Amino acid sequence: MATNLELASNIATAVNLFKFEFPDAKSDLKPWQNDPQTRELVDPDSIDIGFHFPGISSSWRSRSILIQIRFYEDPITGLRRAIGVEAAGFDHKGEAWRLSTVENWNFVGRTEPKVEVGDKLKKICRHILELFNKPNE
Repeated sequence: MATNLELASNIATAVNLFKFEFPDAKSDLKPWQNDPQTRELVDPDSIDIGFHFPGISSSWRSRSILIQIRFYEDPITGLRRAIGVEAAGFDHKGEAWRLSTVENWNFVGRTEPKVEVGDKLKKICRHILELFNKPNE
């Protein structure tokens, strides 16, 4: 999805926003398997970034986090903007929790990150939306 320098720079900034708050996280810019079934599920109007922690993080209550930045292009104006961020935490049992900025910004799932970690993630999501929706200069 990094089709130009500005978009590539914004993706790198989004990764750095996360890594600033959570330095042990290892980023993965290709978090999906490259098989036909997975490719069918991948949203072409999103940027997907994975973050992996060594072991199970007790703060996150998960081992891996998937961040999906969702975009919409207005068919009339051609303006493309970020409309939301979806985040999900995964452990050895699968998806542990999910957060969507599209609805009410609440965590849902069988577990949730600790409050201070969840607040940091929400702050990162706000910065990501601002970053991808800043006016062109």
